[in-house]
Amino acid sequence: MTSKNDVPRRFAISTRGKTSDKYHRILEAAVSVFARQGVHQSTISQIAKEAGVADGTIYLYFKNKDDILVQFFNYKTKQVFSLFREDVDKADNSIEKLHNLVRRHLEEFQRNKSMAVVYQAVTHENSVVVKPQIREVSKMYLDLVAEIIEKGQEEGSIRRDLYIGLVKRFILGAVESAINNWLHSGGKYDLVSMSDPLIDLFIRGIGNK
Repeated sequence: MTSKNDVPRRFAISTRGKTSDKYHRILEAAVSVFARQGVHQSTISQIAKEAGVADGTIYLYFKNKDDILVQFFNYKTKQVFSLFREDVDKADNSIEKLHNLVRRHLEEFQRNKSMAVVYQAVTHENSVVVKPQIREVSKMYLDLVAEIIEKGQEEGSIRRDLYIGLVKRFILGAVESAINNWLHSGGKYDLVSMSDPLIDLFIRGIGNK
């Protein structure tokens, strides 16, 4: 017996899929549906309708709904992180690098609200399906922040007595909290406008000394 998520036998997964426009259209359509319906409530038929393709076409590129989610995370992780790295490398000093990273992070999530909704939802659910992908992107992000902090310590612009493991998680947590608050507001304000206050908090803290 096959489950509803199994690949129908009459379809074979295409090896050319990842380079096709239809493949990417299905990915983007799926994330839009996931954001509206929730991942668990979404169906292949809804995704196909959103993408403007037949239900069976989905199975030429993906095994099932979970495979779509995994491949979207793999694709977006590489795409978005390359943008983060590009903006960080443009800056001359650690404070500018941190600002560029945070700003680009907020820009990308504001630009693709559906991605933000799905990412935040599956992260908080600790979804088993994309757990390896979430772990990978978190590590990449934390390593990049650690690199920036260490450079700042070398420059003398960031305190040397800080515990880097704590600092990098504080930064990631604060950025994700800002995104969550924006989503809960319905995206009613400019998320990117939070980048300067966040950097000010990171660098100056809340003390009066």
